Amino acid sequence: MYGKILIRCKLVVCTGMHIGDSSAFSAIGAVDSQVVRDPFTGLPIVPGSSLKGKLRTLLARSISGDIQKMPKFDDDDERIKRLFGSSKPVRAARLQFSDCFVSNADAMRRVGITEVKAENGINRADGVANPRFIERVSRGTEFDVKIVYDIADETQVEEDFALLARGMKLLQLDYLGGHGTRGSGRVSLRKFDIKPFETEFDVLQLKTLFQEVEEYELLPV
Repeated sequence: MYGKILIRCKLVVCTGMHIGDSSAFSAIGAVDSQVVRDPFTGLPIVPGSSLKGKLRTLLARSISGDIQKMPKFDDDDERIKRLFGSSKPVRAARLQFSDCFVSNADAMRRVGITEVKAENGINRADGVANPRFIERVSRGTEFDVKIVYDIADETQVEEDFALLARGMKLLQLDYLGGHGTRGSGRVSLRKFDIKPFETEFDVLQLKTLFQEVEEYELLPV
């Protein structure tokens, strides 16, 4: 059976989110760590690789049951490898993640799409502060999420989607990007839309799975 299923939703930033741009140059006295941006619009983005990597890591932790002994990528659970791919053996991922772009730029103009957060590291020996400035995407910013699922085995579709939904629930109980243990990167996933393409697969049950994802919003905007 051939077919694709398009998963769309909104990723809403609930606390300032920092996904850094390692290539950005910071002059002395400027922001120490900038967010990654779309070179076309200059607006922040959530790279598809960041969302994919976080979901895979959360699922691997959950399934392995031991955060201190994470498996290597190619030793992940078979269900994870068929969704996200592997290199040994080579296996194409059933999920394709797009970069996520800001969808409410006009609504955020009053407060600003990004903010600069000042942080201090304190030297325990002498008490001297080491200030740094982190750019974050502002609370309330929304991104369009688009994920395409390739139907490789019709009998596994619901199991695959249940696993993806599980990862999205875990994400809302965790964080996206850096500095999460200090409060950054809390997100909510909302307004799911599931559409089949070139397939007669009934997506009604799949939609129910993602309605359950929205019940895990801890920090509504």
